[in-house]
Amino acid sequence: MGAAKTTREAILEAAYALIQNEGIGRLTLDAVAEQAKISKGGLLYHFPSKEALIEGMIDHLFKDFHQQIENDISMEPCSPGKWARAYVRTAFLSTEQELKISVGLLAALVNKPELLEPVRRYYEGWQERLERDGIDPGAATICRLAADGLWFAEMFGLAPLANRELRERVQHLLISMSKGEAR
Repeated sequence: MGAAKTTREAILEAAYALIQNEGIGRLTLDAVAEQAKISKGGLLYHFPSKEALIEGMIDHLFKDFHQQIENDISMEPCSPGKWARAYVRTAFLSTEQELKISVGLLAALVNKPELLEPVRRYYEGWQERLERDGIDPGAATICRLAADGLWFAEMFGLAPLANRELRERVQHLLISMSKGEAR
């Protein structure tokens, strides 16, 4: 059995669920407290404002994504391109994670675009690591941009890769590119 959720995690999950089920316009502190089944005071203890809640959502999601990349990296022996491969594999994971990231980002964009600054810092750090990954920096960058493109296509429903075989083929080609096998 998994570890018990903290109140903070329960609040974040309630905010994600609220946005997924009822839309961004329904993201209020009162609605999140009700969804999380806690008092508004309990929510305010962890997130003193709506902006703080959105910041918490973004931080939680991107830390989780980054941790998944790091976990993937630790499973592969030291080799050129392993950071690019980990990024691709993580980006191609379950659509549930992609959806959670999507709703968090959409909430930030709608309410206060400057809240995306931490996301920009994550991407800058990831790009720096990709460029020092021991493979052609252009190939590593193409891997990231293609994986990000898949995420945006799925996030906005822009001809997402619903065909599982094609999705796997695209992932395979990106992994091959990160090993210097495809150009």
